Amino acid sequence: MGGISLEKVSEHYTDLLRELGNIGAGNAMTALSQMLQCKVDMKVPQVKLLEFSEVGELMGGEEQIMVGVYLGVEGDISGSMMFLVEQASAKHLINKIMMGMAPEGEEFTEMELSAMKEIGNIITGAYLNSLSTLTNLKIFPTPPELTVDMAGAILSVPAIQFGIIGDNILLIQSQFYDEVKIDGYFILIPELESYAKILSSLGMPVM
Repeated sequence: MGGISLEKVSEHYTDLLRELGNIGAGNAMTALSQMLQCKVDMKVPQVKLLEFSEVGELMGGEEQIMVGVYLGVEGDISGSMMFLVEQASAKHLINKIMMGMAPEGEEFTEMELSAMKEIGNIITGAYLNSLSTLTNLKIFPTPPELTVDMAGAILSVPAIQFGIIGDNILLIQSQFYDEVKIDGYFILIPELESYAKILSSLGMPVM
C-alpha cells in the first residue's frame, strides 16, 4: 500500500473509479428526486482525475460563485467529500424544495442556506451509502458545512488539507435536470491509503 499514488490509481483503475462514480451519482440523483418530489433526469456523469488547479476552470473559472457542501469521511476510510453547484442552480433547487416560496435575489437567507445544506447532506449521504454498499466498508459522513464563495476559494480548503499527499482529486461532474439543467460536482478525496482499501475491497490488487 505504501507505494500507491493517484497516478497509478488513474492508470490501472480508471474504469472502476468511473463505475463507482456513476453508481454513486445515480443514487444521489434518486435521493434528490425523492426530496424534490419530482422526476430528475441525469446524463452519464463525467468522471475525471484532475489536478486541483484544473477543477476551478472546469466549473467556469476560479471566480465563478459556487455553493459548496463540504463534509469529512470517517470509518474504514478517511478523507473528505464536496458537492458544488453554481449559485443560480442552488437557488433553483432551494426554490423547488421550498415549494416556490424562496425570496427573489442572489443573496441567500439563513433558511435558504439551511435548505441547501440539507440538500447537500442527503445527496452526499446517498453517494457515500452506495460506496459503502459496493465495498462493504463502513463509511460515515461528518456533519456538513456549507459555504458560498468563488470556486477557487472553496477548493482551496481541501487543496491545503490534502496537498501534502498529491495534487490530484477524483471529480464526478453530474449534469441533471428537471425543467432546468444543473451541473453538480462531486469531489471525493479519500486519503491515499483509503484508495487502496476501496480498490482492495473490490478485489483489485493494488499496484
